[in-house]
Amino acid sequence: MMKQSQRFWLFGWIFCTVLLACTLSDAPPATLIPRMTPTVTPPPTIGYSTRAPTTQSQVPQSNAPVEATPDPGLLSLMNQIQTDRLMAHVRTLQDLGTRHVNSSQSNPNHGVGAAANYITGELEKIRDESNGNLYVFPHEFPVTWAGVNSVQRNIAAIISGTDVGAGTLIIGAHYDSRGDDLEDGVGYAPGANDNGSGVGGLIEIARVLSKKPHRATIMIVFFAAEEIGRKGSIAFVNDYVKAQNIDLRLYINVDAIGSQSYANGAVNDYQMRVFSAGPNATSPSRVYARYLNLVAFNFVPWMDIAVIDARDRDGRYGDHFSFYEAGYTAVRVMEMAENSANLDTEDTIDGVSPGYLQRSTQTLLALLTVLADGPPPPINVTLRDNGDGTQTLVWASSADATSYIVALRSPNSLIYNQFETNETSIRWDGFQQYASLIVCAKDQSGLIGPPSTEIIIQPGV
Repeated sequence: MMKQSQRFWLFGWIFCTVLLACTLSDAPPATLIPRMTPTVTPPPTIGYSTRAPTTQSQVPQSNAPVEATPDPGLLSLMNQIQTDRLMAHVRTLQDLGTRHVNSSQSNPNHGVGAAANYITGELEKIRDESNGNLYVFPHEFPVTWAGVNSVQRNIAAIISGTDVGAGTLIIGAHYDSRGDDLEDGVGYAPGANDNGSGVGGLIEIARVLSKKPHRATIMIVFFAAEEIGRKGSIAFVNDYVKAQNIDLRLYINVDAIGSQSYANGAVNDYQMRVFSAGPNATSPSRVYARYLNLVAFNFVPWMDIAVIDARDRDGRYGDHFSFYEAGYTAVRVMEMAENSANLDTEDTIDGVSPGYLQRSTQTLLALLTVLADGPPPPINVTLRDNGDGTQTLVWASSADATSYIVALRSPNSLIYNQFETNETSIRWDGFQQYASLIVCAKDQSGLIGPPSTEIIIQPGV
């Protein structure tokens, strides 16, 4: 199915999330809000997000639509992401000439050392204005590449969480770059979009989020040596995440988020991709990819997040591989319109769209805020067979929840449909037509918290 949507492009963004109320536990749920796989056709200039009517006659109908109240705090946060600040970061990183691992460590205006110093300096300014919320530290590790030995730096910033048991979220972007020759440490390697755009976005996300504490701990990491085999993220996972026994709930890799143009000139300025390891039916990383799609659908009217059935593009890799291979849940979020014509030495700021970079950064900020500040996920989610053709879905109530989102995945689908209920028990004869489901708590402000453990209804699909 294709998602029928129109998106606001006005700066006075209007959130219009239509969720239908659910009846009591002995009655079927309200009409599902179908999720559609987005197209690559640009939306009209002005419009609003809509939900297409269901094509599944088995799903009962309801005439009691309830309009969700958008969280003004989330909107205020997203409004703080500014294009001039983002593009200033991209310009500064590009103008260092190269950020190759074998480039200069000591030149203040050129090379990978200058890039590390710039990122550290920006984070330290944010730290100094954070009222103690942000802590910054380097993580050094040895690298040998093309016969050159060096010590590289990952740079991490932490905002400690307030809630015991809320876990840690890590969002990361690599800051190194490469030229046409991967072993050339002196040649031009501007790396504006790959990955100056991701670095600039995360610096600004750190600035916005550091102004207050959050339920979950948030860690923002800038990785070195990604272009030569993810050496920075591998070292960080081994030396810090595993060594410190971090309760990591999700790693989000941000890599190339500034281009809205394909090589043929076509523009896609309203979509991003999320990559995750399969299999589709059982992978925790895929569950979170679907959840991010669900969150964007509900909170970000100017951006679709398309779930891709792959860990990454063919023959490519990112720092999320390092986390996934160590047993952690990990995804990669990037632009849809990947421009293969902007290769290495041609990856300049001219290929970065200020408006798209702003919207993609705002989207990531919204995703991270919902994950970090939304109410805890429901526990003890169980689907019981009643022996009469119906099943009952039950779960324990979640702290701070005023309602719940039940999200169901059709067989072989990459995304969820959803409905909202005030109950913690639902009896229905329609669950069996779905492959899996999750339950999320929703708080008074309208934030949808992290997903429960996914319940498999039809194994293998």
